[in-house]
Amino acid sequence: MALIVEDGTGKADAEAYISVADADAYFAARGDLAWAALDNQAKEQALRKGADYMASAYGTQWKGERISPTQALDWPRRCVRVARFTLPMAAIPLAVSRANAEMAVRSIGGDLQADEASQVKQETVGPITVIYSDGARQGVRYAAVDGMLSSLLRGGGAGSIPVVRA
Repeated sequence: MALIVEDGTGKADAEAYISVADADAYFAARGDLAWAALDNQAKEQALRKGADYMASAYGTQWKGERISPTQALDWPRRCVRVARFTLPMAAIPLAVSRANAEMAVRSIGGDLQADEASQVKQETVGPITVIYSDGARQGVRYAAVDGMLSSLLRGGGAGSIPVVRA
């Protein structure tokens, strides 16, 4: 099944923000061998997983609003201001496309959002014991991707709290 890439029109069936060819060029420029080792079908699947992760992790944090209630992905958006400029409504920011690629390559190693169970406070394996602090994070935080997208998120980044003046 061919990957359907969002082109800025708000496609109802879009599955990713970047094509396999563009992701190939992005990773070739960075010397990423893990991406290069995948076949085309695996790359398409990874890009879908990357876009799915972005919707789950950032969907409520994006600046602006969707241009259509029927669009499949969170972008394109209207009323997005970055550094005192309003982004064109039909544009998919380069950071969004690149973040989709980055999340795709991270998905090669397994689930991007694994189910979380109760936290383990202490583990002993053989002679090694590890004790985790209360409230320690269970999931993975993708700091590089959070940084890429920070200017497009309300409050400036994932995990930040918007402050509203009363």
